[in-house]
Amino acid sequence: MNLRVILYIIGALIAAVGLCMLAPLGVSIYFGEGDANSFLYSSLLTVSVGLAFVLLSRSPGEMGTREAFAVVTLGWVSAAFFGSLPFLFYGSFGGFTDAVFESMSGFTTTGATVLTNIEAQPHGILLWRSLIQWLGGMGIIVLSLAILPTLGVGGMQIFRAEVPGPTPDRLSPRIKETARLLWVTYLIFSAAEVVLLYLGDVSLYEAVSHAFTTMATGGFSTKATSIGAYNSAYVDTVITVFMFLAGVNFVLHYSAIRGKPTAYFRDSEFLFYVTVLLVATLIITVQTRIDIYGSLSKAFRYSIFQVISMTTTTGYGTANYEQWPFLSRLVLFILIFMGGCAGSTGGAMKQGRMLMFIKQSYYELSRLVHPKAVISMKISGKPVPSEVIHGAMAFFLVYTGTFLLASLIMAGLGYDIVTSLGSVAATLGNIGPGFGLVGPTHDYAHIPILGKWVLIVCMLMGRLEIYTVLVLFTATYWRQ
Repeated sequence: MNLRVILYIIGALIAAVGLCMLAPLGVSIYFGEGDANSFLYSSLLTVSVGLAFVLLSRSPGEMGTREAFAVVTLGWVSAAFFGSLPFLFYGSFGGFTDAVFESMSGFTTTGATVLTNIEAQPHGILLWRSLIQWLGGMGIIVLSLAILPTLGVGGMQIFRAEVPGPTPDRLSPRIKETARLLWVTYLIFSAAEVVLLYLGDVSLYEAVSHAFTTMATGGFSTKATSIGAYNSAYVDTVITVFMFLAGVNFVLHYSAIRGKPTAYFRDSEFLFYVTVLLVATLIITVQTRIDIYGSLSKAFRYSIFQVISMTTTTGYGTANYEQWPFLSRLVLFILIFMGGCAGSTGGAMKQGRMLMFIKQSYYELSRLVHPKAVISMKISGKPVPSEVIHGAMAFFLVYTGTFLLASLIMAGLGYDIVTSLGSVAATLGNIGPGFGLVGPTHDYAHIPILGKWVLIVCMLMGRLEIYTVLVLFTATYWRQ
C-alpha cells in the first residue's frame, strides 16, 4: 500500500478544512462575540498539520484502489476530528466526544446535535456548523458520482454499464472536471436559495446558514425549533423546494441547466422518487387533516415539508410529528430508510435501490408463474446487469444488519425500543432527528459516551455507503 499518497491527499484535505475556518473567523470578528480566537487557533493548527502531511509525502506516486478506500474513510474521519477543534477551543461542549459527535454529524450531513443551547451560541460557531454540512454535502456528491463507482460501490452503480441515464463519465471523462461541474451546479442552487430566503425577510446570515444546510440535506439550524421558528408559509415553501432539489441526482440538474430538462422525466429513479413523495404526502395530509389540523392547506403545508425533509434525510422540522397519528409516524419511519436519489446529497439506502428491490420482488413472483421465462430487470428501458442487482441486495442485507446490531447496543444501554431504533435509523440514514428521546423536540446530549461513539460510527458508515468503511477491516484488503 502506498502510504505516501494516502498521507498526501489527507494532508491536503485537512489543510483545506483549516482554510475554510477563516470564513466563520470573519463572522466572529464582525459580531465580536468572543469566538474569534477559537477559529484562529483551530485554523493555524489544522493548516499546519495538513501542510506537514503534504510535505512529508512529497512525490506520493499513484493511487490505487486500496489507497482510495483508505483516503475516503480516513479523510472523513480526519475532517470530523479537525472540524471539532473550534467547538473544543470555544467550549461549546463539555468534552471531546460531544465535539466530535457534532463535527461528524456536520460533515456527514446527519444533523443530529448534542447542543442544548443552540441560540446561545455565537454566530461564528453556528455558521461553522452550517458550513461543514455544506462542505460535506458537496463532498458526498463528488464521492458518489466520481469516486465510489470506480471502486465498485455506491448508489450510482445502478446507472453504469448498459443502464442509461447519468453516469460520471457522461459529465466529463476526468474526475477533476466532473467535480468542477458539480460544484458549479451546487453553488447555483445554494445562491438561489439564499436570495429567495432573504426576500422572505430572513436575515442574510440566517439565509446563508440555512441554504448551506438545505442543499446539503443536513438540517442544522440556527434556531432551536428549526424552521418552525419562522412560522412562515413562504419560508417553508422555499426550503421545501430546495430540499426536494437536493434529493435529486445532481447530474440531472446539470443537464437541466444546460437546456435538457427532459432528462428528469427519462430517469426512472427520479419518477419513483416523485411518486413516493406524492403518495406519502397524500396519506399524511389526509390523516393529519382529520386528526390534527383544522384546514386542508395547513395539513398539506406541514405534511409535505416533513415528508420531503425525512425522505431527503434533511431532518428539518416545522411541526412535532411525534404528536401525529400512528400511521403518519410509521410512514415517516419508512421514508427515512429510503433516502434521496443516487448522486444527491441525501443519505439512507437511496431511491434507486428501493426501486430495484420492488422490481426484483415482482420479477421473482412472475418466475413462480412462468418458471421457464427469461425475465430481466429494466430501469429506464434498459436491462440491469445481474452483478448490480446482487450488489444492491447485498447492500440491503449489510445495511439492515448494521441497523439491527447498533440498535441492540443502544437498547443494551437502557433505551426503549423506539429510541433505540429511532436513533440508529436517524444516524445511519444521516437524517438527524429520529423518534422517542431523539425526536424533533429532543437532542442527543443525553446519550452516554459509548452510545455516542456507536452513533458516530453509524453516521460515518451511512454516509460512505457502509462497504467503503467495512472493507478496511477485511483480511483481503490487507493481504499483499
